[in-house]
Amino acid sequence: MTRLAEVRAATARAGLGALLLTPGPDLRYVTGYDAMPLERLTCLVVPAAGEPFLMVPRLELPAAEHSPAVRLGIEFVAWDETDDPYEAVAGRLGAVERVGLADRMWAMQSLRFRAVMPGAEQVLAGSVLRELRMRKTPAEKAALAEAGAAIDAVHGLVPGLLKAGRTEREVGRDIAEAIIDAGHTRVDFVIVASGPNGASPHHELSDRVIQSGEPVVVDIGGTMPSGYCSDSTRVYCVGDPPAEFAAYYEVLKNAQEAACAHVRPGVTCESVDAAAREVIAEAGYGDRFVHRTGHGIGLETHEEPYIVSGNTEPMEPGFAFSVEPGIYLPGEHGARIEDILICGETAGERLNNTTRDLVIV
Repeated sequence: MTRLAEVRAATARAGLGALLLTPGPDLRYVTGYDAMPLERLTCLVVPAAGEPFLMVPRLELPAAEHSPAVRLGIEFVAWDETDDPYEAVAGRLGAVERVGLADRMWAMQSLRFRAVMPGAEQVLAGSVLRELRMRKTPAEKAALAEAGAAIDAVHGLVPGLLKAGRTEREVGRDIAEAIIDAGHTRVDFVIVASGPNGASPHHELSDRVIQSGEPVVVDIGGTMPSGYCSDSTRVYCVGDPPAEFAAYYEVLKNAQEAACAHVRPGVTCESVDAAAREVIAEAGYGDRFVHRTGHGIGLETHEEPYIVSGNTEPMEPGFAFSVEPGIYLPGEHGARIEDILICGETAGERLNNTTRDLVIV
Protein backbone atom coordinates (compact mmCIF):
# COMPACT_ATOMS: atom_id res chain seq x y z
CA MET A 1 0.00 0.00 0.00
CA THR A 2 2.86 2.37 0.81
CA ARG A 3 4.53 1.66 -2.50
CA LEU A 4 1.31 2.25 -4.45
CA ALA A 5 0.80 5.57 -2.65
CA GLU A 6 4.38 6.58 -3.48
CA VAL A 7 3.81 5.75 -7.13
CA ARG A 8 0.60 7.80 -7.25
CA ALA A 9 2.38 10.77 -5.70
CA ALA A 10 5.31 10.44 -8.12
CA THR A 11 2.88 10.28 -11.04
CA ALA A 12 1.32 13.57 -9.99
CA ARG A 13 4.72 15.22 -9.43
CA ALA A 14 5.78 14.19 -12.93
CA GLY A 15 2.76 15.93 -14.43
CA LEU A 16 1.22 12.72 -15.77
CA GLY A 17 -2.46 11.96 -15.86
CA ALA A 18 -1.83 8.27 -15.19
CA LEU A 19 0.60 5.38 -15.32
CA LEU A 20 -0.38 2.36 -17.43
CA LEU A 21 1.54 -0.71 -16.29
CA THR A 22 1.28 -3.96 -18.25
CA PRO A 23 2.90 -7.30 -17.24
CA GLY A 24 6.59 -6.99 -16.48
CA PRO A 25 8.88 -5.70 -13.77
CA ASP A 26 7.08 -2.36 -13.32
CA LEU A 27 3.74 -4.06 -12.63
CA ARG A 28 5.37 -6.56 -10.29
CA TYR A 29 7.18 -3.76 -8.44
CA VAL A 30 3.98 -1.85 -7.74
CA THR A 31 1.61 -4.76 -7.04
CA GLY A 32 3.62 -7.95 -6.55
CA TYR A 33 1.58 -9.50 -9.40
CA ASP A 34 3.79 -11.46 -11.80
CA ALA A 35 1.19 -11.43 -14.56
CA MET A 36 1.51 -13.51 -17.70
CA PRO A 37 2.23 -11.32 -20.75
CA LEU A 38 -0.48 -11.98 -23.30
CA GLU A 39 -2.07 -10.31 -26.29
CA ARG A 40 -5.10 -9.84 -24.01
CA LEU A 41 -4.58 -6.66 -22.03
CA THR A 42 -3.71 -6.79 -18.35
CA CYS A 43 -3.02 -3.25 -17.15
CA LEU A 44 -2.73 -1.51 -13.81
CA VAL A 45 -4.01 2.03 -14.18
CA VAL A 46 -2.65 4.48 -11.60
CA PRO A 47 -4.29 7.90 -12.09
CA ALA A 48 -2.67 10.95 -10.56
CA ALA A 49 -6.14 11.82 -9.29
CA GLY A 50 -8.62 9.05 -8.65
CA GLU A 51 -8.41 5.44 -7.57
CA PRO A 52 -6.12 2.86 -9.21
CA PHE A 53 -7.68 -0.19 -10.85
CA LEU A 54 -6.47 -3.36 -12.55
CA MET A 55 -7.90 -4.11 -15.98
CA VAL A 56 -7.68 -7.89 -16.39
CA PRO A 57 -9.04 -10.46 -18.88
CA ARG A 58 -11.81 -12.48 -17.23
CA LEU A 59 -9.95 -15.75 -17.78
CA GLU A 60 -6.97 -14.27 -15.87
CA LEU A 61 -9.10 -12.97 -13.00
CA PRO A 62 -8.54 -16.04 -10.76
CA ALA A 63 -4.77 -15.68 -11.10
CA ALA A 64 -4.97 -11.97 -10.29
CA GLU A 65 -7.16 -12.65 -7.26
CA HIS A 66 -4.60 -15.13 -5.93
CA SER A 67 -1.69 -12.70 -6.42
CA PRO A 68 -0.29 -10.19 -3.91
CA ALA A 69 -2.19 -7.46 -5.80
CA VAL A 70 -5.40 -8.49 -4.04
CA ARG A 71 -3.99 -7.14 -0.76
CA LEU A 72 -3.90 -3.62 -2.21
CA GLY A 73 -7.68 -3.33 -2.08
CA ILE A 74 -7.90 -1.91 -5.59
CA GLU A 75 -10.73 -2.64 -8.00
CA PHE A 76 -10.23 -5.50 -10.45
CA VAL A 77 -12.06 -4.74 -13.68
CA ALA A 78 -12.60 -7.98 -15.61
CA TRP A 79 -13.24 -7.68 -19.33
CA ASP A 80 -14.78 -10.22 -21.69
CA GLU A 81 -13.61 -11.40 -25.10
CA THR A 82 -16.01 -9.10 -26.93
CA ASP A 83 -15.02 -5.98 -24.92
CA ASP A 84 -12.43 -3.39 -25.89
CA PRO A 85 -10.29 -2.96 -22.76
CA TYR A 86 -8.38 -0.03 -24.27
CA GLU A 87 -11.58 1.94 -24.75
CA ALA A 88 -12.60 0.99 -21.21
CA VAL A 89 -9.34 2.39 -19.78
CA ALA A 90 -9.66 5.59 -21.82
CA GLY A 91 -13.28 6.02 -20.76
CA ARG A 92 -12.46 5.67 -17.09
CA LEU A 93 -9.53 8.07 -17.27
CA GLY A 94 -11.25 10.75 -19.28
CA ALA A 95 -9.19 13.47 -20.92
CA VAL A 96 -5.51 13.31 -19.92
CA GLU A 97 -2.62 15.20 -21.44
CA ARG A 98 0.23 12.78 -20.64
CA VAL A 99 0.40 9.11 -19.71
CA GLY A 100 3.33 6.96 -18.62
CA LEU A 101 3.59 3.55 -20.29
CA ALA A 102 5.42 0.59 -18.74
CA ASP A 103 8.93 0.44 -20.16
CA ARG A 104 8.35 -3.16 -21.30
CA MET A 105 4.88 -2.59 -22.79
CA TRP A 106 4.43 -4.29 -26.15
CA ALA A 107 4.34 -1.94 -29.13
CA MET A 108 0.91 -3.30 -30.18
CA GLN A 109 -0.46 -2.21 -26.80
CA SER A 110 1.11 1.24 -26.79
CA LEU A 111 -0.26 1.86 -30.28
CA ARG A 112 -3.74 0.79 -29.20
CA PHE A 113 -3.56 3.22 -26.27
CA ARG A 114 -2.45 5.95 -28.65
CA ALA A 115 -5.44 5.24 -30.87
CA VAL A 116 -7.98 5.53 -28.03
CA MET A 117 -6.21 8.52 -26.38
CA PRO A 118 -4.92 10.47 -29.39
CA GLY A 119 -4.51 13.67 -27.41
CA ALA A 120 -2.32 12.13 -24.72
CA GLU A 121 1.46 12.35 -24.95
CA GLN A 122 3.08 9.00 -24.13
CA VAL A 123 6.23 8.85 -21.99
CA LEU A 124 8.03 5.99 -20.27
CA ALA A 125 6.80 5.04 -16.82
CA GLY A 126 10.45 4.47 -15.94
CA SER A 127 10.88 8.23 -15.73
CA VAL A 128 8.54 8.09 -12.73
CA LEU A 129 9.46 4.73 -11.23
CA ARG A 130 13.27 4.88 -11.55
CA GLU A 131 13.73 6.97 -8.41
CA LEU A 132 11.73 4.46 -6.38
CA ARG A 133 13.11 1.28 -7.95
CA MET A 134 16.77 2.33 -7.65
CA ARG A 135 16.57 2.81 -3.86
CA LYS A 136 16.10 -0.68 -2.50
CA THR A 137 14.08 -1.10 0.69
CA PRO A 138 15.27 -3.38 3.53
CA ALA A 139 12.99 -6.13 2.17
CA GLU A 140 14.46 -5.75 -1.31
CA LYS A 141 18.00 -5.83 0.09
CA ALA A 142 17.17 -9.05 1.92
CA ALA A 143 15.78 -10.55 -1.30
CA LEU A 144 18.94 -9.62 -3.22
CA ALA A 145 21.12 -11.02 -0.43
CA GLU A 146 19.19 -14.29 -0.64
CA ALA A 147 19.73 -14.33 -4.41
CA GLY A 148 23.44 -13.63 -3.93
CA ALA A 149 23.83 -16.50 -1.48
CA ALA A 150 21.99 -18.86 -3.84
CA ILE A 151 24.24 -18.10 -6.81
CA ASP A 152 27.31 -18.32 -4.56
CA ALA A 153 26.23 -21.87 -3.72
CA VAL A 154 26.19 -22.69 -7.43
CA HIS A 155 29.69 -21.26 -7.96
CA GLY A 156 30.78 -23.50 -5.10
CA LEU A 157 29.82 -26.49 -7.25
CA VAL A 158 31.47 -25.33 -10.49
CA PRO A 159 34.99 -26.71 -9.77
CA GLY A 160 33.49 -30.21 -9.63
CA LEU A 161 31.81 -29.72 -13.01
CA LEU A 162 34.74 -28.32 -15.00
CA LYS A 163 36.93 -31.02 -16.49
CA ALA A 164 39.08 -31.24 -19.58
CA GLY A 165 37.18 -33.15 -22.25
CA ARG A 166 33.72 -31.85 -21.30
CA THR A 167 31.96 -29.37 -23.59
CA GLU A 168 30.77 -25.93 -22.52
CA ARG A 169 27.22 -27.06 -23.19
CA GLU A 170 27.55 -30.09 -20.92
CA VAL A 171 28.91 -27.98 -18.08
CA GLY A 172 26.26 -25.32 -18.71
CA ARG A 173 23.48 -27.89 -18.51
CA ASP A 174 24.73 -29.02 -15.10
CA ILE A 175 25.03 -25.42 -13.89
CA ALA A 176 21.47 -24.63 -15.01
CA GLU A 177 20.18 -27.57 -12.99
CA ALA A 178 22.19 -26.38 -9.97
CA ILE A 179 20.73 -22.87 -10.26
CA ILE A 180 17.23 -24.30 -9.86
CA ASP A 181 18.34 -26.64 -7.07
CA ALA A 182 19.81 -23.64 -5.23
CA GLY A 183 16.35 -22.05 -4.96
CA HIS A 184 15.87 -20.05 -8.15
CA THR A 185 12.59 -20.37 -10.02
CA ARG A 186 14.16 -19.50 -13.37
CA VAL A 187 17.56 -19.71 -15.03
CA ASP A 188 18.21 -16.35 -16.70
CA PHE A 189 21.59 -17.07 -18.28
CA VAL A 190 24.56 -19.44 -18.16
CA ILE A 191 27.86 -18.40 -19.75
CA VAL A 192 30.64 -21.01 -19.81
CA ALA A 193 33.36 -19.46 -21.97
CA SER A 194 36.50 -21.55 -22.34
CA GLY A 195 39.83 -20.56 -23.83
CA PRO A 196 39.40 -18.03 -26.67
CA ASN A 197 35.65 -17.90 -26.04
CA GLY A 198 36.45 -16.11 -22.77
CA ALA A 199 37.27 -13.04 -24.85
CA SER A 200 33.57 -12.73 -25.81
CA PRO A 201 31.78 -11.14 -22.81
CA HIS A 202 28.35 -12.56 -23.72
CA HIS A 203 29.48 -15.86 -25.20
CA GLU A 204 26.72 -18.42 -25.83
CA LEU A 205 27.17 -22.04 -24.75
CA SER A 206 28.80 -24.09 -27.49
CA ASP A 207 29.99 -27.63 -28.17
CA ARG A 208 33.60 -26.56 -27.78
CA VAL A 209 35.58 -29.08 -25.73
CA ILE A 210 37.35 -27.60 -22.72
CA GLN A 211 41.10 -28.18 -22.86
CA SER A 212 43.69 -28.60 -20.13
CA GLY A 213 45.43 -25.34 -19.25
CA GLU A 214 42.49 -23.16 -20.37
CA PRO A 215 40.82 -20.41 -18.36
CA VAL A 216 37.02 -20.62 -18.22
CA VAL A 217 34.76 -17.62 -17.52
CA VAL A 218 31.53 -18.63 -15.76
CA ASP A 219 28.85 -15.92 -15.59
CA ILE A 220 25.52 -17.14 -14.19
CA GLY A 221 22.26 -15.80 -12.84
CA GLY A 222 18.61 -16.54 -12.20
CA THR A 223 15.41 -15.24 -10.66
CA MET A 224 14.32 -16.14 -7.14
CA PRO A 225 10.72 -16.73 -5.97
CA SER A 226 10.78 -13.14 -4.70
CA GLY A 227 11.31 -11.95 -8.28
CA TYR A 228 14.76 -10.58 -7.46
CA CYS A 229 17.74 -11.61 -9.55
CA SER A 230 21.21 -13.02 -9.03
CA ASP A 231 24.28 -12.40 -11.19
CA SER A 232 27.89 -13.35 -10.49
CA THR A 233 30.99 -14.09 -12.56
CA ARG A 234 34.03 -16.09 -11.52
CA VAL A 235 37.01 -17.41 -13.48
CA TYR A 236 38.38 -20.93 -13.29
CA CYS A 237 41.30 -22.66 -14.97
CA VAL A 238 41.56 -26.35 -15.82
CA GLY A 239 45.15 -26.89 -14.77
CA ASP A 240 47.90 -24.28 -14.70
CA PRO A 241 46.97 -21.01 -16.48
CA PRO A 242 49.01 -19.35 -19.24
CA ALA A 243 51.58 -16.95 -17.76
CA GLU A 244 50.16 -13.83 -19.45
CA PHE A 245 46.67 -14.71 -18.29
CA ALA A 246 47.78 -15.15 -14.68
CA ALA A 247 49.49 -11.75 -14.80
CA TYR A 248 46.52 -9.78 -16.11
CA TYR A 249 44.11 -11.66 -13.89
CA GLU A 250 45.85 -10.08 -10.90
CA VAL A 251 45.40 -6.68 -12.55
CA LEU A 252 41.72 -7.40 -13.00
CA LYS A 253 41.33 -8.53 -9.39
CA ASN A 254 42.95 -5.30 -8.18
CA ALA A 255 40.70 -3.24 -10.46
CA GLN A 256 37.54 -4.92 -9.18
CA GLU A 257 38.68 -4.41 -5.60
CA ALA A 258 39.43 -0.72 -6.26
CA ALA A 259 35.97 -0.14 -7.70
CA CYS A 260 34.24 -1.93 -4.82
CA ALA A 261 36.27 0.02 -2.26
CA HIS A 262 35.33 3.29 -3.96
CA VAL A 263 31.58 2.76 -3.43
CA ARG A 264 29.96 5.04 -0.86
CA PRO A 265 27.15 7.62 -0.80
CA GLY A 266 27.90 10.76 -2.78
CA VAL A 267 30.42 9.39 -5.27
CA THR A 268 29.16 9.32 -8.83
CA CYS A 269 28.35 6.18 -10.75
CA GLU A 270 30.94 7.11 -13.36
CA SER A 271 33.64 7.46 -10.69
CA VAL A 272 33.13 3.81 -9.71
CA ASP A 273 33.65 2.91 -13.37
CA ALA A 274 36.77 5.09 -13.45
CA ALA A 275 38.20 3.44 -10.33
CA ALA A 276 38.27 0.08 -12.11
CA ARG A 277 39.25 1.45 -15.50
CA GLU A 278 42.28 3.37 -14.21
CA VAL A 279 43.89 0.27 -12.73
CA ILE A 280 43.42 -1.66 -15.96
CA ALA A 281 44.65 1.21 -18.14
CA GLU A 282 47.76 1.74 -16.03
CA ALA A 283 48.69 -1.91 -16.61
CA GLY A 284 48.39 -1.46 -20.37
CA TYR A 285 45.07 -3.22 -20.88
CA GLY A 286 42.80 -0.19 -21.21
CA ASP A 287 41.70 -1.06 -24.74
CA ARG A 288 40.88 -4.61 -23.60
CA PHE A 289 38.16 -3.45 -21.17
CA VAL A 290 35.33 -3.02 -23.65
CA HIS A 291 32.16 -2.56 -21.56
CA ARG A 292 30.79 -0.57 -18.64
CA THR A 293 31.80 -1.58 -15.13
CA GLY A 294 28.31 -2.46 -13.99
CA HIS A 295 24.53 -2.30 -14.08
CA GLY A 296 21.76 -1.99 -11.54
CA ILE A 297 19.92 -5.12 -10.47
CA GLY A 298 16.63 -5.93 -8.76
CA LEU A 299 13.49 -7.28 -10.43
CA GLU A 300 15.54 -7.11 -13.63
CA THR A 301 19.08 -8.34 -14.13
CA HIS A 302 19.89 -5.06 -15.90
CA GLU A 303 18.24 -1.90 -14.63
CA GLU A 304 19.31 1.51 -13.37
CA PRO A 305 21.73 2.77 -12.17
CA TYR A 306 24.38 1.99 -14.79
CA ILE A 307 28.02 2.17 -13.70
CA VAL A 308 29.45 3.83 -16.77
CA SER A 309 31.32 6.93 -17.88
CA GLY A 310 28.90 9.82 -18.36
CA ASN A 311 26.55 8.80 -15.56
CA THR A 312 27.06 11.60 -13.05
CA GLU A 313 24.28 10.41 -10.72
CA PRO A 314 25.55 10.28 -7.12
CA MET A 315 25.40 6.98 -5.28
CA GLU A 316 22.72 6.76 -2.60
CA PRO A 317 22.08 4.22 0.14
CA GLY A 318 20.00 1.41 -1.31
CA PHE A 319 21.46 1.45 -4.82
CA ALA A 320 22.12 -2.16 -5.91
CA PHE A 321 24.43 -2.86 -8.84
CA SER A 322 27.16 -5.07 -10.25
CA VAL A 323 30.87 -4.32 -10.30
CA GLU A 324 32.32 -6.42 -13.12
CA PRO A 325 35.39 -5.15 -14.94
CA GLY A 326 36.86 -7.41 -17.61
CA ILE A 327 39.97 -7.88 -19.72
CA TYR A 328 39.61 -9.62 -23.08
CA LEU A 329 42.31 -10.75 -25.53
CA PRO A 330 40.53 -11.85 -28.74
CA GLY A 331 41.68 -15.22 -30.03
CA GLU A 332 43.39 -16.08 -26.74
CA HIS A 333 41.36 -15.78 -23.52
CA GLY A 334 39.60 -13.31 -21.24
CA ALA A 335 38.48 -12.73 -17.66
CA ARG A 336 35.77 -10.94 -15.69
CA ILE A 337 35.09 -10.75 -11.95
CA GLU A 338 31.57 -9.74 -10.89
CA ASP A 339 29.94 -9.08 -7.55
CA ILE A 340 26.61 -7.49 -6.69
CA LEU A 341 26.93 -4.58 -4.24
CA ILE A 342 24.49 -2.48 -2.28
CA CYS A 343 25.50 1.05 -1.36
CA GLY A 344 25.17 1.37 2.40
CA GLU A 345 25.29 4.41 4.67
CA THR A 346 29.09 4.64 4.53
CA ALA A 347 30.37 2.03 2.05
CA GLY A 348 29.41 -0.70 -0.38
CA GLU A 349 28.35 -4.13 0.81
CA ARG A 350 29.15 -7.15 -1.35
CA LEU A 351 26.35 -9.69 -1.74
CA ASN A 352 28.63 -12.31 -3.36
CA ASN A 353 31.25 -13.87 -1.14
CA THR A 354 32.93 -16.73 -3.02
CA THR A 355 36.64 -16.31 -3.62
CA ARG A 356 37.68 -13.82 -6.26
CA ASP A 357 41.01 -15.62 -6.73
CA LEU A 358 41.56 -17.61 -9.90
CA VAL A 359 40.29 -21.09 -9.04
CA ILE A 360 42.48 -23.91 -10.37
CA VAL A 361 40.57 -27.15 -10.95
